[in-house]
Amino acid sequence: FYQGIKNTLSISLLGTIIGFVIACVLGTIRTMTVNSSDSWIVKLLKRVSNFIIKVYVTVFRGTPMMVQAMIIFYGFVGIFKWDPVTAGLVIVSINTGAYLTEVVKNGIESIDKGQMEAARSLGFSYPKAMLLVIFPQAIKNSMASIGNEFVINIKDTSVLNVIGCAEMYYILNM
Repeated sequence: FYQGIKNTLSISLLGTIIGFVIACVLGTIRTMTVNSSDSWIVKLLKRVSNFIIKVYVTVFRGTPMMVQAMIIFYGFVGIFKWDPVTAGLVIVSINTGAYLTEVVKNGIESIDKGQMEAARSLGFSYPKAMLLVIFPQAIKNSMASIGNEFVINIKDTSVLNVIGCAEMYYILNM
């Protein structure tokens, strides 16, 4: 019983943290706008990366985690020699990253444009302004949704029993 609870909580917590890191990167990329002053290569990269992220978010939010677990674990078993717990962590992280990408993107967009203008007028570069001014406010606005995603991950780890991941539900059934 202890092993099942330990696996459930560790997969949920680590999956949420890793998914949040993924979401911070992808959510920031999604908020970048194509400017007329950008070169054609930069415009192309922004549009292509935005499209790829939209597809990733749509696919992982639109399919059940059980299906994702079976495809990722059994589909890549020849490439990766992983145990069910490691595969479960990867699955939860990727799934959480997709959900939190939209949360982070909306958190960044909820910050007043004047905040970025003020940071830029103080001499901050765009990355520094995002990191020191915009991100802290956006994360604060998104904390409730991030907490909800952690709770959802605790409940969703029960579907990892299809790949043999020994989480709480799996242990109790045994």
